[in-house]
Amino acid sequence: MIEIIKAIILGIVEGITEWLPISSTGHMILVDEFIRLNLTQEFKDMFLYVIQLGAILAVIVLYFHKLNPFSPTKTKAEKTQTWDIWKKVVVGCLPAAVIGLPLNDWADKHLLNATVVAIALIVYGILFIVVENRNKDKDPHVKDFSDLTYKMAFQIGLFQALSIIPGTSRSGSSILGSMVLGTSRFIATEFSFFMSIPIMFGISFLKIIKFGFHFSGLEATVLLSGMITAFIVSVLAIKFLIGYLKRNDFKAFGWYRIVLGAIVLIYFFIF
Repeated sequence: MIEIIKAIILGIVEGITEWLPISSTGHMILVDEFIRLNLTQEFKDMFLYVIQLGAILAVIVLYFHKLNPFSPTKTKAEKTQTWDIWKKVVVGCLPAAVIGLPLNDWADKHLLNATVVAIALIVYGILFIVVENRNKDKDPHVKDFSDLTYKMAFQIGLFQALSIIPGTSRSGSSILGSMVLGTSRFIATEFSFFMSIPIMFGISFLKIIKFGFHFSGLEATVLLSGMITAFIVSVLAIKFLIGYLKRNDFKAFGWYRIVLGAIVLIYFFIF
């Protein structure tokens, strides 16, 4: 029961931090200092990735109609637009597939430490504030997915590939890159959501294959508890972020990242 409670807490952290541009890795490192699953290291390495499947299902559920090209309620033109979104998502995911997936294990082994995460948190926090200040009086020229070109989708994918560095945040990298290229906050955020579907499914699948399908009863229960929690919390987090952006920008998240990065540095330097 204690391990299930730990999984639920980790699911809450994952559900919140996966979609807000504040780095799930940075939070997981801190949480792991206080909540350690009493299971094998191999399972824990797999768990922290596969729990994301619950978060991904939240995007699929919330945006099912928008992302469904077979919806009988859509016109032919709307179905074509939906296919166009998916094509841009595929193009945007190419850099992560070519660069990110092959280097994922290497990055976990060599870069997954408090110092790298803290620096990435702070640097990206500063960049969010700088970009928001730069764009303050500018009107974004990409306000709809029809305005998003395939070239831009690929460039956003290059930014997303930078999330191979722990602490940068997958959503943070893609959202920041989108805004640098001139998209609105909503397009940046939703495109980040959509690109996460194939990327996170791919990573989770590889992690499960590497771990194997020989789950004990406790391991299966812990994994499902974390995934279900991540799904429920993700639904709430995504709705919150979309509502928040109707009245605010990303600077608050930038400051939050800077503070969190400082906390990570101070905590691990002292202890």
